[in-house]
Amino acid sequence: MPDEGHSLPYVANLSILFKEAPLLERAAAARDAGFTDVEFWWPFGSAVPAREDVDAFVRSLDGVRLRGLNFYAGDMAAGERGLVSWLGRETEFADSLVVALGIAERTGCRSFNALYGNRLDGEDPAKQDDLARVHLDKAADAAARIGAQLVLEPLSGADRYPLKTAADAVAVLDDLGRENVRLLADLYHLAVNGDDLDALATRHLARIGHVQIADAPGRHQPGTGELDIDGHLAKLQNAGYAGFVGIEYVPEPDTLTSLAWLPKTRRGRA
Repeated sequence: MPDEGHSLPYVANLSILFKEAPLLERAAAARDAGFTDVEFWWPFGSAVPAREDVDAFVRSLDGVRLRGLNFYAGDMAAGERGLVSWLGRETEFADSLVVALGIAERTGCRSFNALYGNRLDGEDPAKQDDLARVHLDKAADAAARIGAQLVLEPLSGADRYPLKTAADAVAVLDDLGRENVRLLADLYHLAVNGDDLDALATRHLARIGHVQIADAPGRHQPGTGELDIDGHLAKLQNAGYAGFVGIEYVPEPDTLTSLAWLPKTRRGRA
């Protein structure tokens, strides 16, 4: 490891980067920019995409490795943030789990982001949490059969989303008691919510399954805000984190220009 900084590998999130290109052309654009590993939010418009759409998505990944995939999270543009705890949408969650596992079998993806879901008007939060426990248990069983993990992500900017800090997510993990369900530590969301980023390395390291970055405020590339992203990543690596770092920021003015902070030699791995 270098004297300063870190040597953690990066994975490009192509649901937010390279949006200058259509979704099915983004993996090729990322590959041309030097990336070998990518991740996506749910890349389809529904929980049950057409077979030809799934096939086209898998084909589009030629030359890169799919490291992470979100389960279907509902209408994100409308403010929906996952179906794990959404009473009445159990079938959609189950269907997207089947689709995601099918993609994993074809691509080698072994990490799934299970967005927890917003609190619902008129519903008992305890009932939503009970449903989340059932869904996460089922998904964890299915993921374990292929050696995969689930990750739970605290989010900012979503008032009804109940997981806002690392401790919120870890409490769910403790209640669930599954080794392959872990914390997704997005430094941007945690910082915006006022969480202690240093505690990730000192208190939560053993629970972290994935890390993502964006600077805060603004959610743009490193160097545009106030976070010591490199310093926090170095602390995580020094404490024992050896996984990928997802690049999940809103690039400005465009993706390629925004990547000036990251030398091309750091964008891929053998």
